[in-house]
Amino acid sequence: MIKKTYKDVQLSTLGLGNMRFHTTDSTGAHIQYDKAHEVIDLAYESGINYFDTAHVYNSGDSERCLGEAMKKYPRDSFYVATKFNINASKDYRKTFAEQLERLQTDHIDFYLVHCITDGNVDEYLASGLVDFLEEKRAEGKITYLGFSSHASTATLERFADSHNFDFAQIQLNYYDWYFGNAKNEYEALVKRNIPITVMEPVRGGRLAELTPDAEAMLKEAHPEWSISSWAMRFVKSLPGIQVVLSGMNNLEQVKDNVATFSSDDVLSAEDQKILEEACRLFKKQLTIPCTACKYCVPACPMKINIPEFLRVLNDVKANGDWGLQGKIAAIESDGQPGDCIGCGACRVQCPQSLDIPAFMQELAEKISK
Repeated sequence: MIKKTYKDVQLSTLGLGNMRFHTTDSTGAHIQYDKAHEVIDLAYESGINYFDTAHVYNSGDSERCLGEAMKKYPRDSFYVATKFNINASKDYRKTFAEQLERLQTDHIDFYLVHCITDGNVDEYLASGLVDFLEEKRAEGKITYLGFSSHASTATLERFADSHNFDFAQIQLNYYDWYFGNAKNEYEALVKRNIPITVMEPVRGGRLAELTPDAEAMLKEAHPEWSISSWAMRFVKSLPGIQVVLSGMNNLEQVKDNVATFSSDDVLSAEDQKILEEACRLFKKQLTIPCTACKYCVPACPMKINIPEFLRVLNDVKANGDWGLQGKIAAIESDGQPGDCIGCGACRVQCPQSLDIPAFMQELAEKISK
């Protein structure tokens, strides 16, 4: 596992995101600890020493699961990153104490102000949260202070300049680089010499399976590379990237990603041309940029498994309605798209600002035909 120097520590270039573990039901509130711990243990044994979670992940079960898994390892052999989201709680003092308890630790190595957006940045800046976190950093309860952003570049720059942040986390992958705002965000942070942690390098797993023509192009260039490893290689080729997070939920994913991050090889100029063309072919299919983060699910009063229904809608848009009823029936969800009441609670939580009620209505109409 390749490690890079960050200030006075060595961080693995691949980090484990603890958000996508298998759960016991569709709400995602209860992780299957045995399966999750197998993944965490293999990651640790493979040289990964950066473990990312958040107070809101799995309704708190992510922090509890990680704390339970890591208590058997020396505390100075790994680094924990967690976050505070003001949309979920206003009481950051109580939340911070709760996080220490859940994670079974006396300090947080990397603490993030969670999910800055254009809509919440003013509340974050006025809340006193960052001042509180800076106090905790001075006390040694937090080692490094950063933030994660799903905001516009201008808002990201504004927040980055508001305090002395040690690092930042952004959504960065080749799709968002070519067709989104990732390149501008990356350049804004590099200009400020703020080290970058990458989230969604495979775009919630969406870049692990492309269209057949796009996959054929990549396989012809490098038959031995997995499709998802192209996404990882793209991100790790960029200067200024400190850690690349992957929400691995099975042992095969860990092994594949560890292999990718165990060598210094980067994409050649020709590889990058091939990848960009493959991405353009793939873009014809990807119509709803959902990353399956599931932030919307706990907010839905009708208990709709929104990411899974959006995945089906993407498939329908690309390939037609054939087999739609079977695909809908296979989704584990208490609520159905037709149950959506259009309250917008999901939209408030969505980092991509998707008009989820409109998509639910669109899919409900297709189902009813």
